[in-house]
Amino acid sequence: MITIDGSQGEGGGQLVRMSCALSALTGKPIRLNNVRARRAPPGLAPQHLAAVQAVAQLCNAATEGLALRTREFTFHPGPIRGGDYRFDVGTAGSITLVLQAVLPVALAAPAASTFQVIGGTDVKAAPPFDYFRYVFLPLLQRLGLDVRVTLVRRGYYPRGGGEVAVTVQPGTPSTLALDTPGTLQELAGIAHVANLPAHIVERMQRTAVQVLAEFGNVRIALQRLGHAGGIGAGGAIVLWARLANTLLGGSEVAQRGIPAERIAEHAAYALREELLAGVTLDLHAADQLLIYLALAGKSAHFTARAYSAHAQTTAWVIEQFLPVRVTAGPAGAGQRIAVTPC
Repeated sequence: MITIDGSQGEGGGQLVRMSCALSALTGKPIRLNNVRARRAPPGLAPQHLAAVQAVAQLCNAATEGLALRTREFTFHPGPIRGGDYRFDVGTAGSITLVLQAVLPVALAAPAASTFQVIGGTDVKAAPPFDYFRYVFLPLLQRLGLDVRVTLVRRGYYPRGGGEVAVTVQPGTPSTLALDTPGTLQELAGIAHVANLPAHIVERMQRTAVQVLAEFGNVRIALQRLGHAGGIGAGGAIVLWARLANTLLGGSEVAQRGIPAERIAEHAAYALREELLAGVTLDLHAADQLLIYLALAGKSAHFTARAYSAHAQTTAWVIEQFLPVRVTAGPAGAGQRIAVTPC
């Protein structure tokens, strides 16, 4: 049994999700203690519990001590299996964070899997659904992986109730060698609100276009949803830059009391920084793709603006399970991050 200290690195939920996914993928049982020790409150929140339970379903794992707010539990994985699954976070906990945990496991199953996931589609401190759909999944496709997603309904804090349908075909990721982003081909995005005035999404669009104007024309689609399209009131803006060799993103979720202009500025300036730095993956993709590159079994590398604490924690967890090393060093205006089999 591998013992994982949940206070390692940033000590958050990503460490828990990746530990359970890698336990399922390697067949190695784990004991997790000090769960989310660096978060307030510590222990498993509903979305983290839902992610662990989802991975457990995929590999028929036996668990001990697994409960809401627990700070220690064990996870004994069985064989991974495909099939049809339904995961309900029960709150506005993030659907995309649950998918971060289950996708690597489902790709290793002997048969296809379908997921119905219910929770929050666009919530604070998690990738908005449109980032997952328009930035992250195309990058997975670049690795030769077939994951398809359909938005049934959006859901927001505090009620949740959003729903996403996902289909995963088994596959092994290919490697990635990204040295330069290449020429800019498209700047685009999507801004949406649900059960809120139309001027909010229009202000988000206008602000993002102004911030990114130096790079050329920006095409941002607008969506205004009613009760049929979203549970509760909320919104988000997701922007992306399609380049010859890669795809970069920037995003932000609408929050009560924060002007639409500030929400759009956060997303647009994040993407602007990625473009000016000349990197090949944005900060969020750099973290999220590490597990797939480690599973490829071949050397891989890319550049990012920084080697974030989130990515460093993910790398540490990966190295506890797989014979790989993740290293980083200066490269231009950012960092060159490499994944190398040992």
